[in-house]
Amino acid sequence: MKRLFFTLEAVLVSASTFGQGTILFNNRVTGQVDVPIGRGDGTGAGAGANAQLYLVTGSGGTATYTALNPATTFRTTSAAAAFYVVQPPGPVIVPGIGAGQQATVVMRVWLGAVGSSYDEAVCRGQTNPITITLGGVPAVGAPIPDAVLVGMQGLGFSPLCVPEPSTMALGLLGAAGLLYRRRK
Repeated sequence: MKRLFFTLEAVLVSASTFGQGTILFNNRVTGQVDVPIGRGDGTGAGAGANAQLYLVTGSGGTATYTALNPATTFRTTSAAAAFYVVQPPGPVIVPGIGAGQQATVVMRVWLGAVGSSYDEAVCRGQTNPITITLGGVPAVGAPIPDAVLVGMQGLGFSPLCVPEPSTMALGLLGAAGLLYRRRK
């Protein structure tokens, strides 16, 4: 009898492991998603920009953002392509949420060297949160196609790249000092 319970438990644990939901992390999927991400000057995110998909749990001031994949870069082959993320190999797995269930995600974008993070970047932005039904292989039933980022809105992330007020104030004080000195 113990063997039967142990076998049943092993089957349930392995089924729940395989039942994780998946998302195709690509902001351009022909006929389904077209979410351009760019800089405020109208150019694409391009070289130096990173993107990462985050799972959002909770809401408002208590929301928690959990990275679902390593940061990836944007295509740089042409001006139009620079608005779109380089798709990592394979779908992004959402741990703890099964295929066919819903999850809320956002894409965060920032400028910085490879290995930098969203939290330490000065120039950054975040898309609107969207709730999507995850794809993947459910514990029971037929496989579901990977979810795509339908409903996500594009963003331009340069408004956050302005100097801090203290830097601007210091620059204005320096300019005022030069003008004052010139008048004498």
